[in-house]
Amino acid sequence: GGANVTKTLVANFSEELKIPEQSEANKIKYFKIYRWDPEQQQKPYVSTYPIDLDECGPMVLDALNMIKNEQDPTLTFRRSCREGICGSCAMNIDGSNGLACLTYIDQDSPQATKVYPLPHMYVIKDLVPDMGNFYEQYRSIEPWLKSKDGKVDGQKEFLQTKEDRNKLDGMYECILCACCSTSCPSYWWNADKYLGPAVLMQAFRWIEDSRDDYTKERLENLDDAFKLYRCHTIMNCSKVCPKNLNPGKAIAKIKKRMSSIH
Repeated sequence: GGANVTKTLVANFSEELKIPEQSEANKIKYFKIYRWDPEQQQKPYVSTYPIDLDECGPMVLDALNMIKNEQDPTLTFRRSCREGICGSCAMNIDGSNGLACLTYIDQDSPQATKVYPLPHMYVIKDLVPDMGNFYEQYRSIEPWLKSKDGKVDGQKEFLQTKEDRNKLDGMYECILCACCSTSCPSYWWNADKYLGPAVLMQAFRWIEDSRDDYTKERLENLDDAFKLYRCHTIMNCSKVCPKNLNPGKAIAKIKKRMSSIH
């Protein structure tokens, strides 16, 4: 009986003092982040930051925000929606391209999480790549509906059947984050001439659209040794897409459609 009383007293005493058990000790995770400031006249380097996981949200973007807010306000990266719809926070995390807001912090690994900008892109500062070439390529495919006759009087919309609309599923959801294009070795070596998986999938989105009247012209525009045919079906693009789309499949369908104009 005396032993039980002692156990109860010890338990109550522990609760009052809130003595943390071993498992409740601070969980520190280190982040090694690529840094480069063009104004500092020095080579790129890697900075290491400790993060208490008990104080931080579950995503890599939460950690980056915490570092910027509490440790180093000079850390520069793009972010906006924090829910995987804007594509701003695309970066290379532990060797794989992804959105920081959709990538969970690896809490089980004792290794530091490595965060770099998207590979083989010109860096503006820290984790911010220059997307200018990517957007120019997107502009080049004319990503809008083109009609030869326009609308007739009283017509409000260009209609299409449900079946035709379903053909666009898996393409219209692309958020142009460039995770796929910058994971593609063909794009690394020929970014000036090869359009890359993201832009090619958007090109096919308009080729496949039953409401568009310029299908033949769109295909002819892509009929080029570099624009389309640098794709060697490595399929890194489909592996890393944060929206689980399949750019490689869309490119294969363009190649198939290309035979119809020859």
